[in-house]
Amino acid sequence: MAHTFEELVQMQHTVDEAHTAVEQLQDQYGPPAQTDWTVEQQASWDTAWRTWRDLADDVQAAVTEHAKEQGTPRHQVEANVKKAARHPELVAGG
Repeated sequence: MAHTFEELVQMQHTVDEAHTAVEQLQDQYGPPAQTDWTVEQQASWDTAWRTWRDLADDVQAAVTEHAKEQGTPRHQVEANVKKAARHPELVAGG
């Protein structure tokens, strides 16, 4: 399925939110190597991490497809998407 640039930006924003959720859980529970997490905490972190990973995989595949369709270097599409998702004020018209 082809994605527009705007859809890619929204996907990246969702990935960034999922990553923030993982970081927040780790901050809340403490460093995993130094803190004994409960079974529930570990399950919660694992679920959040898998969600982040799966969303990141999806956006990476969509960026690759979009770059091929547009004839644009993949790394440039990825950089543009991340910039637009994380710093919309720096994007023309954003």
